[in-house]
Amino acid sequence: MKTKVNRSSLSQQAIDLLREQIYNHVLAPGQRLDEAVLAEQLGISRTPLREALKVLSSEGLIDLQPHKGCFVTELTLRDLEEIFPIMATLEGCVAHEVAEKRTPVQLKALDVLHEKLERYAAAGDVNRYYETNYVFHDQLQECAGNRWLQVVIGDLRKLMKLYRHHSLRLEGRLAASLAEHRALMQALHRQDADAAERVMRGHLLAQLVALRDMSLTTEVAHG
Repeated sequence: MKTKVNRSSLSQQAIDLLREQIYNHVLAPGQRLDEAVLAEQLGISRTPLREALKVLSSEGLIDLQPHKGCFVTELTLRDLEEIFPIMATLEGCVAHEVAEKRTPVQLKALDVLHEKLERYAAAGDVNRYYETNYVFHDQLQECAGNRWLQVVIGDLRKLMKLYRHHSLRLEGRLAASLAEHRALMQALHRQDADAAERVMRGHLLAQLVALRDMSLTTEVAHG
């Protein structure tokens, strides 16, 4: 029993570290992962490493290809075109539920997070804006209290985090994101569920448009 617990601990530590390295692009999109090298770098055997890779594969962060190897997932624009409309629908449902049944305490907690977004946007601090925005969306899901929505959205958000806050660096996107958040908070305060859902769907789809614009700009720059 003790050995299993230790192995699980090693595997979980490897999962956390590798996930962070993927999100920070220390392990680059499309990069082939060498198990022997990774095991040596992490100071663990291949058994807990392989357990970790299986979990990351189930999260979509790693692509395990039979007879070819293990690769860091590289999302294409087509992937984003398919993922974002799904996320827009799911997070729209979350916003709808929160607007209908949020408590004064929950609303206050969201107000506090929104105030931070206001400050970071005014300072042009994209990194802190992104981090706070991530927490804001987590808080919304908790307020909705729908565990099935949380599970599905949580899995997709892990994938979307591969792109982190890239779209926020597009000219005008930070200000637009803040305006969308303001509209959402107004709808939540009015308990206007339909408006909250509509604003949230638009918020997610606007991110897709920004990423699409960034992709086209990159293609032109490298053309």
